[in-house]
This record gives sequence, structure tokens and C-alpha cells, in this order.
Amino acid sequence: MKVLVDTSIWSLALRRKSPGFAADRLTDLILSSQVVLIDPVRQELLSGISDEKVFADLKARLAPFDDLPITTTDYETAAGFFNTCRACGVQGSHIDFLICAVAANNNLLIYTSDRVFEQFAKHLPIRLLA
Repeated sequence: MKVLVDTSIWSLALRRKSPGFAADRLTDLILSSQVVLIDPVRQELLSGISDEKVFADLKARLAPFDDLPITTTDYETAAGFFNTCRACGVQGSHIDFLICAVAANNNLLIYTSDRVFEQFAKHLPIRLLA
């Protein structure tokens, strides 16, 4: 099964000196061709890097991963997910809900270390990688 990897996991695996389990699991997913990336996650990863060399290095490391196209339906689903969660008192970012929508619409698991996704999963048809 394909896995949409959230920014939090990429950050743990790519930017930290001792990434540990997150990097090991991400490596396994990459080697088994299960990783899915979307443009907003790529943008989040590359944003805020002031060192041009570090930026270029990270950009090069992400280059082999094709981005899953995001459709109008994905954006509409994300808006609906936002509304559903908000009505239940659960807050999240627009990109978080877009990740949920793309995953739900494409039958993908979500790999994240962001605990808010556990709250989303109580109200949305998403599945998290255990």
C-alpha cells in the first residue's frame, strides 16, 4: 500500500542529526516504492531554509520523488474535512486537511508524527500508518 509521508516525518528523517526510527521506517518505505509526496509537503520542507547550500541539498534529495497530482476534488474534500473537524472542535492547518483529503481520495495511508492526525482520524475517513 502507498503511504503519503507528512512533513513531520521528512523533517525528522532529513534534517535531524540522529533521526532514528522515523528515518529507518521512511527508508524502508522508499526502498519498497511505497512513498507518495505532494507539492505542499515539498514546499513545507524547503521553506525556512536560509542556507542556500542546505536548501539545494534538500531539494536534490527530494528530486527523485514525483509529486502526486492534487485535483479540484482533493481541495473540495479538504474544505469539507476542515468543516467537519471544526464542527467537532478539532483544529488543523489547510495543508493538514489537504493531506487527509489526498490520502482519503487515493486510498493512501498517512505517515506522520503529528499527533493532531489522531484527532482527525476520529472524524475523517483516513488511515494512519501505525
